[in-house]
Amino acid sequence: MRVDLFDFDLPDERIALRPAEPRDSARLLVIDPNAESSLSDHRVGDLTSFLRAGDALVFNDTKVIPAQLEGIRHRDGAGGQQVSATLHMRIDPSRWKAFARPGKRIKEGDRISFGHSGESCFLGSLDATVEEKGEAGEVTLLFDLSGPALDEAIAAVGHIPLPPYIAAKRPEDARDSEDYQTIYAREEGAVAAPTAGLHFTPRLFDALDSAGIELHFVTLHVGAGTFLPVKVDDTADHKMHLESGTVSAKTAARLNAVKASGGRIVCVGTTSLRLIESAAEESGEIRAWSGATGIFITPGYRFKAVDMLMTNFHLPRSTLFMLVSAFAGFETMRAAYDHAIQTGYRFYSYGDASLLFRKD
Repeated sequence: MRVDLFDFDLPDERIALRPAEPRDSARLLVIDPNAESSLSDHRVGDLTSFLRAGDALVFNDTKVIPAQLEGIRHRDGAGGQQVSATLHMRIDPSRWKAFARPGKRIKEGDRISFGHSGESCFLGSLDATVEEKGEAGEVTLLFDLSGPALDEAIAAVGHIPLPPYIAAKRPEDARDSEDYQTIYAREEGAVAAPTAGLHFTPRLFDALDSAGIELHFVTLHVGAGTFLPVKVDDTADHKMHLESGTVSAKTAARLNAVKASGGRIVCVGTTSLRLIESAAEESGEIRAWSGATGIFITPGYRFKAVDMLMTNFHLPRSTLFMLVSAFAGFETMRAAYDHAIQTGYRFYSYGDASLLFRKD
């Protein structure tokens, strides 16, 4: 499909710079393409009204790490140049894929010393070699440290990589370390938060439990590629960046049991949906799964397992807007986004939410 079909105008003031307080007070646009009135306005705290006992919510329990690194590039003993790197996918205990800036000036074999700001006890110890250089500023970094020692060094010298549409408007501050993390985050490795999950509070979890709704957790480490614009003219020419994830055998079995008993699988976030669809057979059965997925969902995709999706409002021309258009229908989502813009919904990572029913 033509990428420009997924473009729309978004007023700058619709971009949320802080989350709602409390989190579950954010607005919720319910979108049901199979109903006569497909759009209705609510709050996230109303979520249980649209679910049934026996349904299962699927959350992504990845935890955002301080993956934004600043450092000095060295080459052939010459003086250094300031560079930044956003880690986005771990390859092994000592290697990470990263997006580096300025990408054009970085070459294979360059040495980069991160954390030379004088603010860290790891000063001078977090060094890496540019092992490989790919397209669009992507590099493979081989760090001198490995495993837990590398994790500690990254935590010491890195900072939370706020999405570019927020970082362009204000600097990161102490609030973001808590705001940009779900309350159930536990598996470290994400560069970006699974933002639909930011709306959940202990109070909402209690309400879901009282309503007989099951809560299950999978892990997909969100990469910085989620923020990259689609630069091609046709979706067929776009290449997704890989993200690593896991669905345990226990979770797969429980979700299959939910489906067998007539319950619905409700994914909280596009990351959970992409992982469940990657793990699902054509029959709809979900299997235990671990690996890297680059699944790219556009209109025409046949969903195998997921029945409903809770997600935030996404960027124009983004792979995520393409995904929701595939799930609830292209025309329905265009109308939903027009409604959201006209009625003051807040967009993107710290913004409001939508609850989508899958189009029949």
